[in-house]
Amino acid sequence: MEPWELHGWFDDFVDTCNRHDLAAIRDLLDPGVRRAHLPAGADAWIDDLADLFHGFPDWRWKTIQVVAEDDRIAAHLRAGGTHAGVWRGIPPTRRHVNVAEFLFLRITAGRVVAVTGSGDEAVQAHLTD
Repeated sequence: MEPWELHGWFDDFVDTCNRHDLAAIRDLLDPGVRRAHLPAGADAWIDDLADLFHGFPDWRWKTIQVVAEDDRIAAHLRAGGTHAGVWRGIPPTRRHVNVAEFLFLRITAGRVVAVTGSGDEAVQAHLTD
């Protein structure tokens, strides 16, 4: 993909994530996607997102900046939602969480094959401080 195509792909990716459409998100992931410091595979990523969407039913991402080059995307996002369900074993706090996220993706044939970025630690810190 050309860089301008990666920008469009990433816009679609964020829109799909914001719809919480797990089946459509899975279609954007390579089945063996590698995730830094997390279990690999699309199933693991989808399970993590399902847990996030359960704990934060209104969770949304907003793109701040995207840089695309070759087969890679670097993105700065703002994300947030209200903790209304159990997430990672933490009972609902009703706190609104707003965090900065940084994401680095490698795309092959329109699917994420590798990802690294900021983790859930910032979200957890908002709920346990």
